[in-house]
Amino acid sequence: MAAEGHDAAGLRAALFPILDRPGTRHHPLAPIVVWDGGTMETAGLKRVVVAGGTGLVGRPLVRALLAAGARVTVLTRNPQALRLPEGASAHGWEDLPALLEGQDAVLNLAGEGIADRRWSRARKAAILDSRVGATARLVGAMRACAQPPAALVNASAIGYYIPKGETPVDETAAPGTGFLAEVCQAWEAEAAEAAALGVRVALVRIGVVLAREGGALPKMALPVRCCAGCKLGSGTQGLSWIHIDDLVAMLVEAAGNPRWQGSFNGTAPQPLSNEAFTRRIAQRLHRPLLPVPGFLTRAATKLLLGEMAEALLLQGAFVLPARAQALGFRFRFPTAEAALEDLL
Repeated sequence: MAAEGHDAAGLRAALFPILDRPGTRHHPLAPIVVWDGGTMETAGLKRVVVAGGTGLVGRPLVRALLAAGARVTVLTRNPQALRLPEGASAHGWEDLPALLEGQDAVLNLAGEGIADRRWSRARKAAILDSRVGATARLVGAMRACAQPPAALVNASAIGYYIPKGETPVDETAAPGTGFLAEVCQAWEAEAAEAAALGVRVALVRIGVVLAREGGALPKMALPVRCCAGCKLGSGTQGLSWIHIDDLVAMLVEAAGNPRWQGSFNGTAPQPLSNEAFTRRIAQRLHRPLLPVPGFLTRAATKLLLGEMAEALLLQGAFVLPARAQALGFRFRFPTAEAALEDLL
């Protein structure tokens, strides 16, 4: 049932904020999702809390929730300094647990940036603590609620998985080892504690988010624009990506659809190797790729980034969004060609 005061066109605009923007480019194979106003299960979202609502994904997520008719509260460490769209309010974490009372959903994206700087011992501790600590604080506040939130949508990452060469993995795959996998497992375990309170928990393991304004794509496109693009290492490692609009739509769906429970991969249905994805960027920008030997790029990347290079760039799984697709989620940008045509 459509949200009160909002028709199908409004919901369509909310979940795909660039769909009708003048000058937007669309790939002919990208499905155009049109909500019929009668089957949109996420339309019931009225009161939502977003933790981590100021980052690359959080900002468009807040806008999408507002446009869909929800009243959005953003949890932040410095609410006085935060400028939000009309209809959203900022509150500090000290306002818990009252803020969570009777909410339709809590979406937790809070955490220090994984790739913001080299991994020192202190940096790795901050990455882990900011995720597990924030989630523990939210779940602890839920325990103090007379009416806990109906749902918790908690971010995780595809670093959870063991890369298996070119063999794809889905949500049934076993977790990996190493720092990122351990962070993801601890993060998810903390969120899962909310289920004992009657809260529906959806864990979204997010891949490489493609956006114009930040994230990985501008960094990947820059050397290609300068005719210095090349594969990293062997180039055969998986690069499991997702267009930011599809990720926002997935998070909103997870928040409002009661069938979304358990683990979901926040990735597009057609992952590529690092070399194939870089080649798609080069084709889009009409630039060549340099035939640099893999051992040279591997050595340079590890010299620049240390341990982070291996975990984030030189290895990767081919991750499929099997559970989201099984529940009928449709991607506007299922292929890298479609995503890059829109974003570059």
